Formats: sequence, C-alpha cells, structure tokens
Amino acid sequence: MKINRGSVLVIGLALLAFMAAAVVLSAQVKWNGTVVKEGGVTVVRNPKEPLYKTPVLELKEDLSLGGPEAQGDYAFGQIRTFIVDDAGSIYVLDQQSSHVKVFDASGKYVRTIGRQGQGPGELENPMTLSFNRTSGELAVHQASRRMSYFKTDGTFLRHLSLKEMWALRGRVDSKGNIYITEGFVDPKDPRYETKKLAPDASVIAVLAKSPAPNASVKYDPFMAISYFQLDRDDRLVYGYPLTYEIQFFGPADQKVIKKITREYDPVVVTAEEREKQEKDIPPGMTINFDFSKYHSAYYRFFLSDLGHVFVQTWEKTKDGKSIHDIFDAEGRFIGRIPLKPSGIEILKGKYYALEEDEDGYQTVKRCAVTWTVK
Repeated sequence: MKINRGSVLVIGLALLAFMAAAVVLSAQVKWNGTVVKEGGVTVVRNPKEPLYKTPVLELKEDLSLGGPEAQGDYAFGQIRTFIVDDAGSIYVLDQQSSHVKVFDASGKYVRTIGRQGQGPGELENPMTLSFNRTSGELAVHQASRRMSYFKTDGTFLRHLSLKEMWALRGRVDSKGNIYITEGFVDPKDPRYETKKLAPDASVIAVLAKSPAPNASVKYDPFMAISYFQLDRDDRLVYGYPLTYEIQFFGPADQKVIKKITREYDPVVVTAEEREKQEKDIPPGMTINFDFSKYHSAYYRFFLSDLGHVFVQTWEKTKDGKSIHDIFDAEGRFIGRIPLKPSGIEILKGKYYALEEDEDGYQTVKRCAVTWTVK
C-alpha cells in the first residue's frame, strides 16, 4: 500500500492542532479551588477567578408582564416579589394593592388572591410569598406578624399568628416549617436572627445571628445585611456578607453542612453613593452617618433548581448591570454574568427576574436559559 506523504503531513498537523486545543481547553477548565471537611462540614474554597472565562449560560427573553404600558389586570402597583410553581404559573405579590395576581405559563391573567384588610382572606402589608410544594398551599407573610394560607385557586385556608416575632421575611418549606428573619431593635444589641419555626409558629431553632443597623447612634447604610433562601431540598441557604461565605443548613438537624467561600476584592463605596444617602433623608429627620469604606462581600443571591447559586456582587458594568458570580451544585465558582433585573430563580430552564426602570415601573421577566457548559 502506497502512503501519500502529503496526507501524512496533513494528518500530523491535524493531530498536533487537536492536541494543542486539548491542552488549551484543559488549562481553561482547571478549577483551582479546594474541597475539605472541617468538623463534618464540607468547605468549598474558591479562588478569585472562575472556572470558565467564557459565558456559561445564555438568556433569551420570552415573557414580560407589567411595565409602564400595562393596563388593567396586567398593571402593578408595587411588586414585593413573585414566585413560580412547577407548571410555570406566576404568582405576583403586589404590596401596594395587598393581593397576589396569578398568571399562567403563557402570561395570561388568571385570578387575584386576597385583598386589603385584616379579616379572613385579607392581607395587611404583605412582605414575602412562598409555596408548600407538598400541600400546594400558598403562604403570604405579612408585616402584621402573621402568615396567611390559600389554595392556589384562591380559596382562603387560615391565618397563623407569629405572636410577638417581628419577622422581616417569612417562607415555608415542603413540610410546612417556617423560616423567618426576625429583627430586634434593642439599642444595646440590635440584631437579626434567622429562625426555623414549626407549622404552628413555635420556635424550633435559632440558626444564625447578625448585627442590625442602629440609627439611634450612627447609621451605616452600607453595612453587611444577612439574607437567606430555601432550595428545592428544603435546605436553608444563608449568607452574612461580612465575608464572602454562603452556608447550607441541613433540613433535618438545623446544622451547617456546607460552606462556599470565594476570594474577592472589596468594592469601594463611592462619594456619589454616600451623597445619595444623605440626600434621601426625610425632611425633619437627623441621621448621623458612619459610612463604610467598602461594600459588603456581596449583596444577595438566588438559586436554580439544578443547584446553582447566583451571587449578586457590588461590581457593575458600564451600562449599570450587576455582576453575578455563578457557583455550580458542588460549590465551584464556574463563571460570571452581568444582569440588570433582580433575579428570583431559575426553574425548568427558565430564568425569572424583576426589573424596575428609572421611573419606578416594574416588570416581571422570563428568559429561556441555555447552558453552554455542563
């Protein structure tokens, strides 16, 4: 058999090119973090740089609700938050109107749940919204220190008093347990406590504590503020961004089972940001500011049903989008993405977010998600 030297050369060059590409790809996807066990807790330590330099996902808008042109049932007063069920229906909590508007997966208005008031089925200053995925109940937490429960068809079920607990946030898990952030205005010890409550609102455990602002002495509007979410496995995902650390609490024993950390460069609080805080003081009020030099390690985060954590940092692009760090289900820092809206969650291949324009008009956004890495 006669072998063509030109063919051999072409094959050889192709092989070298393939090997070079493989080396480059291998270098690109090498993760330089560590995973260790510390006292039964899995600690995932991430470097400053993400695993991938190129985009790890793409978003394409496919639904928009509200905004300045919306009318009738599609217009909103002041959206506090919204949630999405497994069928893709969207439940929008309008704090100004004290009700929840429901839209199906196509964006069609379906019904309104609740109304302003203190009686059965009525809402007073609603704050947060969540699902009990086992019972199918919709839970509305209110600043009036109670939870109200409805069927998704709008049928009122019951009110639950949170007694003397001043809960800033309240969410239920699939077993009916309630997670709250309670604020304490004690001048000597202002603080937030994140608690797990039983379905009857009795306290099961205090999971975390963090300082709260003390405006009666000196007020720092840029201080680190704790935040939490519940994932699809009923794990509490908690962060107190004094440092870049996110904790996962087990659903059964209320203990930290995992921590995600990341090296980062702090973002300086600008003069413009300080001036804005001073200009926003209500007439007749005096506040002694004590501004931090730097922002907290991050602002807040949202989750995906695949286990990703999207952490909103204080870094911004030139067009005002917030840079988000993306961590995979293992806790590895895999990429970054600039986002304009306030992310709510990623569920079944859809990204849901709340966007607000310069005039204060709010829009519920949904985008199709395409992951470019596995």
